[in-house]
Amino acid sequence: MNLQDIPKLKHTTSNNFFLLAGPCAIEGEDMALQIAERVVDITNKLNIPYIFKGSFKKANRSRIDSFTGIGDEKALKILRKVSETFDIPTVTDIHQVSDANLAAEYVDVLQIPAFLVRQTDLVVAAATTGKVVNLKKGQFMSPESMKHAVQKVKDARNNNVLITDRGTMFGYQDMIVDFRGIPTMRQFAPTVLDVTHSLQQPNQNSGVTGGRPEMIETIARAGIVNNVDGLFIETHFDPANAKSDGANMLHLDHLENLLSHLVSIRQTINNL
Repeated sequence: MNLQDIPKLKHTTSNNFFLLAGPCAIEGEDMALQIAERVVDITNKLNIPYIFKGSFKKANRSRIDSFTGIGDEKALKILRKVSETFDIPTVTDIHQVSDANLAAEYVDVLQIPAFLVRQTDLVVAAATTGKVVNLKKGQFMSPESMKHAVQKVKDARNNNVLITDRGTMFGYQDMIVDFRGIPTMRQFAPTVLDVTHSLQQPNQNSGVTGGRPEMIETIARAGIVNNVDGLFIETHFDPANAKSDGANMLHLDHLENLLSHLVSIRQTINNL
């Protein structure tokens, strides 16, 4: 696909990586607008094409008392407001077939969660909306197997598809990024590296997912060196009190410094 096919995506001629970033979940309007404004300022300064990310609901939870959302349409309307306020595209996850048409009314990119990427009905439902589809590689899948998920989208007459690597399960409580998979998956579709979810430590005894945010720059740098097309980074101004995945999110105050380093690396690679 051509990034110019994503509505409102700016700086697509900058020869830079693009960025999907925002909070794990939409917790409210003020927080979403606050995060989006900060990221827009940074990405405009660095000429990084930017898509705001926020889940309108969280269906995959370890415990029944975990935060799942503020209400589907309420959260989706906030995503629409972010898009209209800052003139940027937005992305959100969908979890069941009925979510596809609902979310497509509000956002530009529909994301298939890693645990669900083999669910044919869900992938096809997303594809038939005509929206860009972002397929997260299952933690249990090889890079080579993602060609079949991509083909499902294309067979539904939608060529606007991305792949996002979010690590591979290594043991019970750790994720590993196999950077050999990036050039493999780039043969099938533009490929994004989900930096923050790759550092999750899931299925902790407490039922709350852990993480290693101190390794975010290490993973992100390696992704840029290995020519990923885009980066996925969850960020929040108060990760410790975020309602979902705070343990592996990047503090918003650290985002500009990180992206500045990554842009410099990409520019060096482009000049080789």
